[in-house]
Amino acid sequence: MLRLLQIEFIKLWNNRASKVLIISYFILLTSIALIAAIKFDIGPVQFHLADQGIFNFPYIWHFNTFVAAIFKLFLAIVIVSMMANEYSNKTIKQNLIDGFSKKEFLMSKVLTVISFALISTVFVFVVSLILGLTYSDYNELSIIFSDLEFLLAFFVKLVGFFSFCLFLGILVKRSAFALGFLILWTILEQVVFGLLGWKVMSWPAAKRVKDFFPLESMMNLIKEPGSRLSAVQNIGDQIGENLRFDYHTYWYEFLIVICWTAIFIYLSYLLLKKRDL
Repeated sequence: MLRLLQIEFIKLWNNRASKVLIISYFILLTSIALIAAIKFDIGPVQFHLADQGIFNFPYIWHFNTFVAAIFKLFLAIVIVSMMANEYSNKTIKQNLIDGFSKKEFLMSKVLTVISFALISTVFVFVVSLILGLTYSDYNELSIIFSDLEFLLAFFVKLVGFFSFCLFLGILVKRSAFALGFLILWTILEQVVFGLLGWKVMSWPAAKRVKDFFPLESMMNLIKEPGSRLSAVQNIGDQIGENLRFDYHTYWYEFLIVICWTAIFIYLSYLLLKKRDL
């Protein structure tokens, strides 16, 4: 397995575009720390974003994983391009001639997907831990290491999303078309949701069905953290709005994404197995 992974990383690192995207992705993850430097000092109005509690433990795990997940498109492009290059450069045929089975070939891609997700999760953990230890008002160990479920949710979310991108790369063979299909799928989920709520069932029932859609189920793993801030909740109380929601991720939400991940990997294998390369 290590040999398969090593081969994939050599291919990626020798591709200039992939190398730039990977480096840019991790620079953007690091840039989360720049949020702490945002200050507004206009006369009597002084505002320091870090003082609003966004880097307090355990809230920081929620906030940073949510923000970091926004940047996943950079690695999505790398994964889609990784498959497109296999077809355009005919390296997939060469790998099979050299003795790779189609199962081993796909395994190397899946291992790359998991590695990207794992490295990203560890990276976000380290950045968040440093920021939290620097800015958090709460430094008790029991508080620091609570809510780590968001890191697990981040990892599962990335593996699921990257597996979907891998499937699209194998299905379409062209990176631009695969990314276009990804955007189209995002729109399609919203259209189907609208049609279900408008014509087929009640809106609450349609929302429950929507939660089983691939991209929607991945989004549900890390819910928006903005309304969780005490400052935002206090404003809501003042205007008569209840902004206290359930932000936890439940086992069945993990299970839905894991099932979709398995489906995408299996469909990718079926495509490779049946397709004349």
